[in-house]
This record gives sequence, C-alpha cells and structure tokens, in this order.
Amino acid sequence: MHAAEAAEARFRQGYSCSQAVFSALGELWGVPLPLSLRIGAGFGGGMARTAGVCGAVTGALMALGLAQSSVSPEENRTEREKTYARCRRFLERFAERHGSLVCRDLLGCDISTPEGYAEAHQRNLTRTVCPPFVRDAVQITLDLLHEEGITPHVWAPADTPAPRSAD
Repeated sequence: MHAAEAAEARFRQGYSCSQAVFSALGELWGVPLPLSLRIGAGFGGGMARTAGVCGAVTGALMALGLAQSSVSPEENRTEREKTYARCRRFLERFAERHGSLVCRDLLGCDISTPEGYAEAHQRNLTRTVCPPFVRDAVQITLDLLHEEGITPHVWAPADTPAPRSAD
C-alpha cells in the first residue's frame, strides 16, 4: 500500500490527521508504528484541537525532519537550514493546493469551540473534507524528497550522533 493510502486508511480508522500522516511517512524511515502514533497524537485538529495549523501539515513537517542528513553538533545548524527550506517548500505547495495551512480555514469552522466542533461533526467534515489533506500532505512530502534525490531509509545506529563529552 502506498504511504498516502496508508495515511488515509489510518485516518479513516480514527487516528488524527497528524498521527496518520506522520506514521505513514515515519514507517518509511523505520519509525515503529506505535511510537509514530504517540509522537503525532498531540498535533491533530490543528494542534490539540485548537484549529491552528492543520495536523496533516504538522505530521508532514515532522516527517520532513527525518530527512535531515545529520544532527551532529557540527553539522546541525547547516542541515537544519536545509530542513527549514524543505519545510517551507512543503508549506507553499500545500497552501497553494488547499488555500490555507490552518485547520479552521480548511474546515470552514472553528473546532476549538464547542459550537464549531459540533458543526464539524454534524457536517461530517473529518470524513469528507479532511481525507484529501491527509493524502496530499503525504504525497507532497514524497514528491519533495524525490525531487531532492532523498530516499527514505531505516536509520542505522551510525546515523545517531555520538553524545558530547562533559568537558
């Protein structure tokens, strides 16, 4: 199953948008499913259901961080700038495709309020409006990585930076 399809299937199973996106992409990097679901748990509904930045977007940004080639103290600053640039390209493409990055704008109601949350459920928005955001977040991420020649891979212990000495 393609990662975008896996993300949508998880979303339809009841996982949040951020959990669905991050777990589907995280698996490509070898992140264990239970761990990725836990990492993504607080970001759904526009970050803890505050209707802020879409959880599918935050899930994708977290996954793009997995593509950072080094986190060693010597290289992190340079590599982090590359990650920021990659994330900005993602944000531009997602906003271009969907008109916003913000959950309340994408849904057309504010799920952080009891009234907005009730409206979203009454109109079944998470099952009708959100699935394309989940699919597209995964696909845009994979497209960006492909364009840069980055292939997701399972991290080996050598990829983990050595701890710094206390001196």
